Amino acid sequence: MGCGTGSLAVLLAEAGYEVSGVDLSRRMLELAEAKAAAKEVHVEFRHGDAADPPCVAGAYDVVLVRHVLWAMPDPAAAVARWTGLLRPSGRLVLIEGRWSTGAGLTAAQCRALVLAHWREAHVKKLDDPALWGAEIDDDRYVVISRA
Repeated sequence: MGCGTGSLAVLLAEAGYEVSGVDLSRRMLELAEAKAAAKEVHVEFRHGDAADPPCVAGAYDVVLVRHVLWAMPDPAAAVARWTGLLRPSGRLVLIEGRWSTGAGLTAAQCRALVLAHWREAHVKKLDDPALWGAEIDDDRYVVISRA
């Protein structure tokens, strides 16, 4: 079981995973529910704050968050909450970036936030144009960690 959000939750459900999706916007939840229905997959969508999702502590194999951490008022608190949602063998997956506009987190900043709670955090650059539909000049990456 994983805790994620939106279109990504639908993609994971299509791949056969049991998924919970969280969003603060009721409209975004309605759109995500419509996408899940159109794909004929089940996702348990919940209304709540991504920084403190309404999910059971210690119940998830994966917490996957995409392009959200950088915009949170307290990224460190969010990472602490997310790591607490995971089972002992769980994985935290953060897809983030430092955009050409200057917004976002560097890979080193994101990794440091995770290492404050867990002993490992691996960074992989996501710079393949096939991932984005074009060449990019941002710093896009994934941080994968486990307890």
